[in-house]
Amino acid sequence: MKAALLCEARSPLSVEDVELDGPREGEVRIRVAASGLCHSDYHLMTGDLPIPVPAVLGHEVAGYVEAVGDHVPGLKVGDMVVTCFSSYCGHCGECQTGHNSRCTDKPKGPPREMGSRISWRGKPVYQLAGIGGFAEEVVAHHSSVVKISDRVPPAAAALLGCGVLTGAGAALNGARVRPGSSVVVVGCGGVGLNVIQGARIAGASQIIAVDLHPAKLQTARTFGATDGVLAGPTAVAEVKELTRGGVDYAFEVIGVPAAMRDAFLMLRMHGTLTIVGMAPTGSEFSVPALDILYKDARIIASGMGDAPFQLAIPQLARFYLDGQLKLDELVSRRIALNQINEGYDAMASGEVARNVVVF
Repeated sequence: MKAALLCEARSPLSVEDVELDGPREGEVRIRVAASGLCHSDYHLMTGDLPIPVPAVLGHEVAGYVEAVGDHVPGLKVGDMVVTCFSSYCGHCGECQTGHNSRCTDKPKGPPREMGSRISWRGKPVYQLAGIGGFAEEVVAHHSSVVKISDRVPPAAAALLGCGVLTGAGAALNGARVRPGSSVVVVGCGGVGLNVIQGARIAGASQIIAVDLHPAKLQTARTFGATDGVLAGPTAVAEVKELTRGGVDYAFEVIGVPAAMRDAFLMLRMHGTLTIVGMAPTGSEFSVPALDILYKDARIIASGMGDAPFQLAIPQLARFYLDGQLKLDELVSRRIALNQINEGYDAMASGEVARNVVVF
C-alpha cells in the first residue's frame, strides 16, 4: 500500500510502498477514506517535537473497518469509524474517573525492534499515535477507534478525531463556557475555529476572534465569532474595549508564549485562560503573579476535548447532523496523498483552515 513517510525531520514527506501487518488481538484494520492534515503533525515534521524515523504521521482518520482482530468490542467489518490520538487502557485512575483523554497507561504497539504494523524495505516504521493515518490503510488498537454515523461525509468526519474534538471540547468540556458569557479566541486556524463553534454551541453571547490574518477573522465570523481583532500590540486594549474590561474566557490556540500572555491579559475578574495550543518543547510563558491573584483568575490546559472521545465524537457528529456544527466548511481543500507536502506548505503559510487527504 502507499503511505507518506517522514524519513528525516525538516525534510518533505515521501510517498512510498509499505507493508501493513494485522490486525492482531484487540486491533482493527481500516480502509482510509480521508485523513486530515493537523498542525500537531507539522511540529513533528519540523523537529520541534522529535520522534523516531522513519514514521508515518497522521491521526485524523475516517474510514471503514476492513478486518477485526480477536477481543474487539462493538466494531464490525463495514462500520464507518474515526480514529483518535487518545487511546486508553480503561483501568488507570484517570480512565476510572471518566478522564480517559488523560490515560496514564495507554495501549502500546510492539517495541520497534520486535516489529511494527508498518514496515518499509524490511524495517519497522513508527506509527504516530499507533495510527499512522497518511496511508491507504491503517491498523490501530480498538481503543483509538470509535464508530459514527455513515451519514457524515468522510472528509468532514476525519476532522472530528482531533481538530474539532480538541477545539469544541476545550470550550464545552474544558473551560465549560457558560451561556451569556464573553469569549476571546487567540488563533483562528482549524482548532481555533472549533473553539469558536464550541463557544457558540455553549451559548456565549460575545465571541471575539484574534488573528494575524484579516481573512481568518472574516472566516471566524462564519463559524460564530461576533467580533474580530487583528493580533498585534494593541489587541489586548481592543479586546478590553469591546468587552468593557475583559472576557470571561480566553483561549490560546497557537502555542506561542507571547500569545498566551496576551490572552491572559484579556481576562476580566474571575476569568479563565485555557491553553489549547501546542508549544515547542522547552517553551515557557509568564504572567505577573499579583495579576493572577488580583483577578482571581484561573489558568488551565485543555487537551483532546477534555472528555472521553468515544462519547464526545458521536455527540459532535450529531451536532453536525442537526446543523449546529459546521464541518464541511472547515475543509479548505481535498488533496491526493502525493500532494501532502503542498498541503502542509499551505497550512504553514496560514492560507487554509484544514486540508484533507482523500483516498
